[in-house]
Amino acid sequence: MTDDAFARCQQALPIGNSPRCRSIAPILQRIGDKWSILIVMILARGPRRFNELKRMIEGISQRMLTFNLRGLERDGLVSRTVFPTIPPRVDYELTDLGKSLCGPIVALGQWAEANYDEIAGSREAFDAKAAE
Repeated sequence: MTDDAFARCQQALPIGNSPRCRSIAPILQRIGDKWSILIVMILARGPRRFNELKRMIEGISQRMLTFNLRGLERDGLVSRTVFPTIPPRVDYELTDLGKSLCGPIVALGQWAEANYDEIAGSREAFDAKAAE
């Protein structure tokens, strides 16, 4: 990262205890949650039913999936459509706002992949030093 890009990064978001920072913190917590990211990326491929999502996300409990879907729906990132069938069918899909989140998530994933080796090396060095 160039010095100019780093300076822009430093000024991009509010920090500390400012009202603006406090207002965006819950949004960042929602989209930074590991389950929310997985749900958004799965729904980026199209609408899914609850049990489809549960099968696709290894390790998530029914309660945690419900909690995250409700939070994403509350934040306007996911829509929930109930179809009047027997049994009722419920589909979840990304809203336009949710779709707009896919770009930053993909960029973050690409950054993690590009820097994986350096991060793994840093972890090994840190753990070796801590073990001394």
